[in-house]
Amino acid sequence: MEWAERSMPVLRAIRERFTATRPLQGRRVAACLQVTAETAGLIATLVAGGAEVTLAASNPLSTQDDTAAALVEEYGVGVFARAGVSLDTYYQHINAALDIGPDLVLDEGCDLVNTLHTSRTELLDQVRGGTEATTTGVIRLHQMARERVLRFPMVAVNDTPTKRMFDNRYGTGQSTLDGLMRATNIMLAGRTIVIAGYGACGTGLAERARGMGAQVVITEIDPVKALDATLQGYRVMPMSEAAAIGDVFITVTGSRDVLRAEHFAVMKDGALLANSGHFDVEIDVAALASMAVERRTWIRHQVDEYVLPDGRRLILLAEGRLVNLGVADGHPAAVMDMACANQALTVAWLAERLPLKNDHGSGAQERPELEPRVHPVPTEIDTEVARLKLDSMKIKIDTPTPAQEEYLRSWRLGTQ
Repeated sequence: MEWAERSMPVLRAIRERFTATRPLQGRRVAACLQVTAETAGLIATLVAGGAEVTLAASNPLSTQDDTAAALVEEYGVGVFARAGVSLDTYYQHINAALDIGPDLVLDEGCDLVNTLHTSRTELLDQVRGGTEATTTGVIRLHQMARERVLRFPMVAVNDTPTKRMFDNRYGTGQSTLDGLMRATNIMLAGRTIVIAGYGACGTGLAERARGMGAQVVITEIDPVKALDATLQGYRVMPMSEAAAIGDVFITVTGSRDVLRAEHFAVMKDGALLANSGHFDVEIDVAALASMAVERRTWIRHQVDEYVLPDGRRLILLAEGRLVNLGVADGHPAAVMDMACANQALTVAWLAERLPLKNDHGSGAQERPELEPRVHPVPTEIDTEVARLKLDSMKIKIDTPTPAQEEYLRSWRLGTQ
């Protein structure tokens, strides 16, 4: 954790501020996040701000047991997470974290929020709001809002420009290839890598794969993103065509069954299959298992080989879960610095906007209540995170002159 925090100057600055101002004093926070050294810095920051925090893992394969133990011993956080637990235990841990009776929640993937709205509805009335830090989770939240079942406001931290830039584009791009190479020791130069999805994550992944000499193919369902990928110089085609030519397949779509039986049927012998979407549904592992006549488990760490009836071998990494966390260490700490900073400041903003229901103080209660829907991160928070990052990098930028500010505010000043 100390090593990670050396590369997280923005979060350190926010923790110093929180220690002095205690914006979360008296708040109970339940979180479902990746239990890694980087996110531990976020939890420690919330504790410094006065919050009582419980933490469950949002991915069983990514949990660092030593980090979980350190949070318990050093910070008094109730941590419910162990590496490699079953699905039943995973949800037991989420329910244990919710037993705190939270008034604020932090989620990655929406499983904690989903649990609140299905099996733990007795806690809903006291939850004031929360944050979601993944693309997949935000998609689920928007659907809940459309169906009018979301009971409290959620802020889409995932969608802030600084988070998308650092976390999705640069973080996922680097850490996914890190996981791929750690698991297989593969050389990327000259290989054909098929990337399913050209959102922020897919864009960063494609950039880095091309930079290492790979031939990159993009599959997409969005015409605008497909056009963008084409103009960036990538080959774009349906997965039905890409399946026959790819050496490596990486899914980053947020959807399910992106790689399925008809694709496995035409893949090359030795094709590598990996996922960097949040949930393990992008690769239809059940279909792959049903097609195989033999499965060799963990021929390398988190590398499973499925042998098909004609002798072709398809290699699945990290059981179809997040390859950058299941095999590697996830995003670099410098990337998580931005994501965690956005989360910390947004939680403090929610605490100010949404006082406890028995809090009769003035100030925050005079503001309009946030509706139970998905809200963007306030622009001033994103700007503050970017400013703190630039300060830590000793980078200065221009300040507009009074004349420039007046020009940008006025609609009357046209062609001179």
